[in-house]
Amino acid sequence: MKKIVILIALFVTFSINAQVKTYHPEREKINNLIHTKLKVDFNFEKSQLNGEAWITLTPHFYPTNKLVLDAKSFKINEVKVNHKKAAYNYSNNELTIELDKTYKRGEEYLIYVNYIAKPEEVIQKGSENITDAKGLYFIDPKEEDPEKPTQIWTQGETEASSCWFPTIDAPNQKTSQEIYMTVPSKYVTLSNGTLINQTDNKDGTRTDYWAMDEKHAPYLFFMGVGDFSIVKDTWNGLNVDYYVEPAYKDVAKDIFGTTPEMMTFFSNLTGIPYPWDKYSQIVVRDYVSGAMENTTAVVHGEDAQQKKGQLIDANEWEGTIAHELFHHWFGDLVTTESWANLTVNESFATYSVYLWYEYKYGADKAAAHMYNDIQTYMQSGSEDKILVRFHYHDKEDMFDTVSYHKGNAILHMLRDVLGDDAFFESLNLYLTTHKFGTAEAHDLRLALEKVSGKDLNWFFNQWYYGNGHIKMDVTYDYNTINKTVTVNIHQKEKVFKFPLAIDIYEDKTKVRHQVWVDATQNSYTFPINQIPKLINIDAKHVLLAEINDKKSLENYIFQFNNAPHYLDRRQALEAVIKHQQTEKEALNTVIKALNDPYYEIRVLALENIDLFQKYNKREAIAKIENLAQNDPKTLVKAEALKVLGKLVDPIYKPLFERGLESESFAVKGSSLISLYQIDKNAALTNLEKISDEVKNNLPDAVTTIYINEKDKTKLPYIAKNVLKGMFLTQNQRTQQMYGEAFKWIAESDNKEAIENLSNDFVKLGLQYKKYNFDKMAVNMLNQMVYMQQQANNTNKEELILILKTSMAKLIE
Repeated sequence: MKKIVILIALFVTFSINAQVKTYHPEREKINNLIHTKLKVDFNFEKSQLNGEAWITLTPHFYPTNKLVLDAKSFKINEVKVNHKKAAYNYSNNELTIELDKTYKRGEEYLIYVNYIAKPEEVIQKGSENITDAKGLYFIDPKEEDPEKPTQIWTQGETEASSCWFPTIDAPNQKTSQEIYMTVPSKYVTLSNGTLINQTDNKDGTRTDYWAMDEKHAPYLFFMGVGDFSIVKDTWNGLNVDYYVEPAYKDVAKDIFGTTPEMMTFFSNLTGIPYPWDKYSQIVVRDYVSGAMENTTAVVHGEDAQQKKGQLIDANEWEGTIAHELFHHWFGDLVTTESWANLTVNESFATYSVYLWYEYKYGADKAAAHMYNDIQTYMQSGSEDKILVRFHYHDKEDMFDTVSYHKGNAILHMLRDVLGDDAFFESLNLYLTTHKFGTAEAHDLRLALEKVSGKDLNWFFNQWYYGNGHIKMDVTYDYNTINKTVTVNIHQKEKVFKFPLAIDIYEDKTKVRHQVWVDATQNSYTFPINQIPKLINIDAKHVLLAEINDKKSLENYIFQFNNAPHYLDRRQALEAVIKHQQTEKEALNTVIKALNDPYYEIRVLALENIDLFQKYNKREAIAKIENLAQNDPKTLVKAEALKVLGKLVDPIYKPLFERGLESESFAVKGSSLISLYQIDKNAALTNLEKISDEVKNNLPDAVTTIYINEKDKTKLPYIAKNVLKGMFLTQNQRTQQMYGEAFKWIAESDNKEAIENLSNDFVKLGLQYKKYNFDKMAVNMLNQMVYMQQQANNTNKEELILILKTSMAKLIE
């Protein structure tokens, strides 16, 4: 599963809740699932499912005469064992069935359950800490909301599949499946495996029969129903389909079209061809997480559906597509045996994005992605958490930045320790050994050790079963008489063992030294001919570490110009930027960064270049003009247009007006805001010509203009974007501007604006509840209630009710 993680620390207040952490082992296996057959239809009026289940099981080891199935918020109509009515007890979301005899291991028996699933009555913690992980979701089932299509979809992870069919809802169970879904004929369906046949019924419904012979965990079962366009693709003779809303049919391949190439890449990488019978992806409304790796039937949240103008700038969902696909090896083919070992699912899926970017777009793109993931972990306040942890408050707590982002960085270090050949051959052995079964982190270690011949307990003990990350200070001692330099490594707080690459540059000659760090204090002496221009610690940039290595401005300038890694250039540029006002060479380095081969470095330089200093202003502006017109990346063009707008020079008006004609939303938005800074009337005239659909994809530019114009007739639009401006930026001026707009909305009598803002609070509050944003949202809604009470609005009682209703949703 792909979670959405906040990157800006300002947005959230991290805290450690005083919760009792209980030991959670792998679930005991008393009976094993073998096969699950379901027949279902849907009560749209009540948001319920009518179901029949035939479940084949066998005792795991010990003889048993009893079976316990998970069945949450069901009405049980009938239970049979081997076609005969059976005694049962249903309580506490468990269906306990008395078998017709004592069964021994290897003896199969068949359970039949006739039931009604009532997901609206489910109360359990689930994805992103929402409190209603109800497994089965009806979206606008009565067709009352003109803004939403009617859909049905399921979400099983962690243990919510038992909200719509009876099962042993644990990741260490595996079952084959078949599902008969009866739906109104106007809808299409999707489930795991292959669509075997479709039968038209006389009552205006149709029954679709889906089956999958290979076994997978119950949490990976999926059903989707709705009005979708199916865009077809193929891979090696297998169906690869993209289910999207009809409005996105023409861009479906722009969004998902790299999927077949990914399937080839991951098949080659693991040495195991994609192991399932088809691959489908579906985009649904109101999804409770980012995406989910249901076997052969991946579900994506609606943000996956992007317009052409967004996709020209960047397919923001491509990493998620790779993540969920790689789960079909790590998570679906071989599944964590317990939620404590979630790393064998999620860390690999997260690392797959790095692997894909490295293959498809090169080392810089992959390194930039890894840097962002590591920053997410570093800002999360999660140092005390262990990667494999059996003690937690709730299984949902495992779905965090440690299991995802830190685990991703740990795999990258492990790959470096072993080398590519041993690392990937080990993954093949792990997958082959445990295919269609379950595993834990120790199984991964044993596979790695068997292939490499190395003992890896030291690595797993500190990274998988220990917390924290490397923190070290680095100092240097130069001996000009003996012509040596001594590098001193001092680890703070906790001692880690790790290999370390140190590059020493004399002029432009580089010598790499590999050392082993294993103590609080380690010192290493190397020969030199002269004082080095740069000593680059962790030169391969593979360590999960905070390194305090004081360098001079000259060191950083040399590093930018000579050290090859993306992080060498990024870190150097971030340091050099601070000296533009006083050091000419610093500015020259920033100007040089405008020509960097990787676009994110060019964007970083544009975001920070100082055009109001005394050096080389003309040369810098000439380069920025060239980028605004000719850079191959629209995101660079857009940033260059923003910079030119700050010059408030009418000479650029034609350039900005041409930018408004661009297909790129980024270029269009930057052009609009820059035009506004030199000719407000022209910008406002052009803004009126832009369709509402396009305006909704230019939120930063349009909202900024509306706020600056103090146009309170646009409060409903502003309200949809105000929280992002207040909390997802570190620019104080922007925060101030959006804060003022928040005040307008809070004091206004504009019902639509109040509804939009309060709905946004609820959405984000529930989505980021584990970061305590729900508490912040309640406080701010309370503030809005107070401001309404003080306002002279005739409808304030109605508005206060809206705000209090939103507060109640966050508190419940």
